[in-house]
Amino acid sequence: QVQLVESGGGLVQPGGSLRLSCAASRNIFSFNALGWYRQAPGKQRELVALFSNSGSTNYADSVKGRFTISRDNAKNTVDLQMNSLKPEDTAVYYCNVQTPWPFWGQGTQVTVSS
Repeated sequence: QVQLVESGGGLVQPGGSLRLSCAASRNIFSFNALGWYRQAPGKQRELVALFSNSGSTNYADSVKGRFTISRDNAKNTVDLQMNSLKPEDTAVYYCNVQTPWPFWGQGTQVTVSS
């Protein structure tokens, strides 16, 4: 079992930045995958950024060059730095890990609006 707690969401103007953080209740070093997903109203949950089990990172095309995923194995955290935010980035953002069993955080709301 893994508990995930997200933080860092909020309201930001277009062009602004936010940093999301996900704290895991156990060591993340051996997890198969770590990532962030998001779900906008009326839409399916989609991948935003991911550390795969090969160690590579994957990003949705819509966030490439603007978002950066990072991890701190000592602190058991996975962060998502989001820059140049757009209104279409508005969604609930979820942290996910694969142990290989999937675990999800409770989600944190990100709203991009002027």
